[in-house]
Amino acid sequence: MTIKFFLAFGWFFISQTVQAQHVSAYFEKIRYNTATLTAFMAQMPKGGDLHHHYSGSVYAETYLDHVIGRNFFINRTTGEIASPDKSLNEPWATAATLKAEGLLEIYKQKLLAQWSVKDFNPVNSPSDRQFFDAFGKFGSAVAPTFNQGLIELKKRAIEENVSYIESMLTTIPSIIETADLNQYNQLLHESQTARDEQKTMQLLDTLYQAIMGRDIKRYSQRFNDSLITVYHKSLKLDDDRFAIRFQNFVIRSKDPVDLFKSLLLSCESDRNSDLIVGVNIVAPENGETSMADYWLHMMMFRYCHGKYPDLNFALHAGELVLGMVKPEELTWHINAAVHIGGARRIGHGVAIAYEKNVYDLLRYMSRNKIAVELNLSSNEFILNVKDDRHPIMLYKAFGVPITISSDDAGVLRTSLTEQYVLLAKRYKDISYADIKQFVYNSIRYSFISELPVKQRVLKDLDERFRIFEASILRVGKSGKSVSR
Repeated sequence: MTIKFFLAFGWFFISQTVQAQHVSAYFEKIRYNTATLTAFMAQMPKGGDLHHHYSGSVYAETYLDHVIGRNFFINRTTGEIASPDKSLNEPWATAATLKAEGLLEIYKQKLLAQWSVKDFNPVNSPSDRQFFDAFGKFGSAVAPTFNQGLIELKKRAIEENVSYIESMLTTIPSIIETADLNQYNQLLHESQTARDEQKTMQLLDTLYQAIMGRDIKRYSQRFNDSLITVYHKSLKLDDDRFAIRFQNFVIRSKDPVDLFKSLLLSCESDRNSDLIVGVNIVAPENGETSMADYWLHMMMFRYCHGKYPDLNFALHAGELVLGMVKPEELTWHINAAVHIGGARRIGHGVAIAYEKNVYDLLRYMSRNKIAVELNLSSNEFILNVKDDRHPIMLYKAFGVPITISSDDAGVLRTSLTEQYVLLAKRYKDISYADIKQFVYNSIRYSFISELPVKQRVLKDLDERFRIFEASILRVGKSGKSVSR
């Protein structure tokens, strides 16, 4: 029986290896035919989408349907929207008014163009401004559409053969007052200017003691109970084919005291929920406050790592390019996120080639399994970085774990499938085996905290690839003229 078992196991292993080799050969045959490659990637299991902003991943049409259905005010000039319970005059008009004037269809197209990159014209606005400005324009429609949006994302993920999403959903609301602590803004800026780590940590410790006594735990638990848990359970977001978890996040543009309060809320929320699996920091990295306070923000994450050692931080870092900021500002953000902020994953990491001691940093990331979340469409649109200007091959050469993500598929009018199509077409030295590894990385380097859930998703991914590769084997035998 033992001999039979090993013979059977050996035959299974050999057949699986041969099947993967055939799929790899077919992949190389079709990788420069966009339509055929798209069909391949659409069917391929894609594991998880780890760099995922909820509000930017829902397509603008969903927000637009809500705005029209609830008769929101629309600013005829800016494309901003406002709640229908307000009393606003020109240039504001309700959706019903625009419809009565016969202008609603025109404004629908205008809003789609302002809320996404649809029909983008670089003459009208720089690409990075077009992208980031969109969020403020549709922002008031985001929270009211959580039900519809989460179901939409789940349905699209299943259809796209994505089995897991780790989404940055929303900030944590609170009415915690900190005006009496505003003097710490100046004190923290002074300690930052001096790069005085000891003083900064002392100030943060004083702030921690002051802020934690102001219902941080109550507000974080209310957020967990009344928002995340309610939506997750009532919408039945987890099933045998799909799972979703969330990251809390803070916004870089805030003053230090306010940001630190948000960070403590995020960490407390994360610590007390299996559905919230990490903490991040968002907003344009090249913004004035983002750049001025970047070191201080990383010190805040370092402090919180000491208070919450079991939490995972996935930090946006290196979403910069030469010309966007001064050259010297490209040399340290990823280093700081890793070595000061304690990041377990880096979001974007586009400026890695400019980092001081870049090879040491890459070896450190590889050795410590600090993954990088790469977002090809996002990097191309916002930063104009693609092809060999993109550092993907640099990360790969040093063995840094790579994951492929969509970032903001709704605003960018893209999908995770398209990211893999771009990956295959642009980087000929990335093989099917590499791509398959990236897919598995998206689950292995996810922050799923429940071991049974992660094991289930990985086991399901094994089965998905078995079925997929068997189907491609049949296609490869019949599709003989699809390479060009």
